[in-house]
Amino acid sequence: MKKALLKKLVLLVSKQYASIGGQAVIEGVMMRSPNAFVVAVRKPDGSIRLRRDQWYGLSNKLAFLKKPFLRGVLVLVETMANGIVSLNYSANIAMDEENKKEALKKGQTEEEYEKTKKSKEKVSLETFLSIAVSFLFGIGLFVFVPHAATALIEKYSGATWDLQSWQFHAVDGTIKAFIFLTYIWLISFIPDIKKVFQYHGAEHKSISTFEAGEELTIANARKFPTFHPRCGTTFIFFLMFVSIILFAIIFAIIPVGTNSPVILKHLYAILFKVALTFPIAGISYELIKFLGKNPDSAFGRFLSYPGKMLQKLTTKEPDDQQLEIALASIKAVLFLEEKYNLKEASSKTITVDEIDLRTLADIENSNFKLKDFLEG
Repeated sequence: MKKALLKKLVLLVSKQYASIGGQAVIEGVMMRSPNAFVVAVRKPDGSIRLRRDQWYGLSNKLAFLKKPFLRGVLVLVETMANGIVSLNYSANIAMDEENKKEALKKGQTEEEYEKTKKSKEKVSLETFLSIAVSFLFGIGLFVFVPHAATALIEKYSGATWDLQSWQFHAVDGTIKAFIFLTYIWLISFIPDIKKVFQYHGAEHKSISTFEAGEELTIANARKFPTFHPRCGTTFIFFLMFVSIILFAIIFAIIPVGTNSPVILKHLYAILFKVALTFPIAGISYELIKFLGKNPDSAFGRFLSYPGKMLQKLTTKEPDDQQLEIALASIKAVLFLEEKYNLKEASSKTITVDEIDLRTLADIENSNFKLKDFLEG
């Protein structure tokens, strides 16, 4: 009886997923645990540069932001901020010489160049301006364009459906998905983007290695797939899927723009959709959390399948050098968590630092295991 119970407990834990996630960047991988934030980048000379920092986010100060549905909105904003900082940092490291030459040609001094470079490597007002611009671009491409195209199709096809019908939002969602898939497919032909997709695969393999309880080595990571259920690509699929369902239900209940001129009616509808972006993000994040905890259930496999197909576009098989970078990143966050006991920190106690390493073996191993980072 005890053995059966123990087996069930082991099986339950083995299906859990760590609250550690990452992002591929230029020639590197960003990794974030609940309390640490690391960017690992391959330098032009072949060495590894680690940017290490404590993560002390808004939810550490405002506990209510950790509640279901609210946490998804926070994660979306924080992920965008982290992504911009990480991309700027990786670009500065991987393309430092090229960027410096360009800056000097434009009349900047070396001191001005270094100051500008460093300012982009931290969350600042400029970061949030970048987020705002990215958000507006996303709204334009994935809300305004599909909605306007659907309205034109409705008008010129002689269709009888309108904003209150599910057909309108089904067509809108189909156009949105087509734009997204076309965008991913087109950028996949860019050599630098293909490399980022390889680092994306390396990031997934390194996290899967940790979640499987195996030693963080290249040989162990190599055998895992590039797919991971908690990937941002899957999150985007959920954003699109949830938006179709939610829009079809809400617009059927709330007659947005009724009795208004056609253009104004659709403008009100677009603004209403923008307002619903954050609730949609909250719901989508909870679906990702469900997948993390139930990847092998029938419903979990059903939910993860579209994301798995999408990840065939956004992840590529990495080489050993790229796996080394991803593993360096996750080893570093584990090391920081343990060395500084960041879980118990009531404030930001360490500051950002940078170190250069020759190999993965130069990073000290942590005693932390999956059980220390289970998703809540």
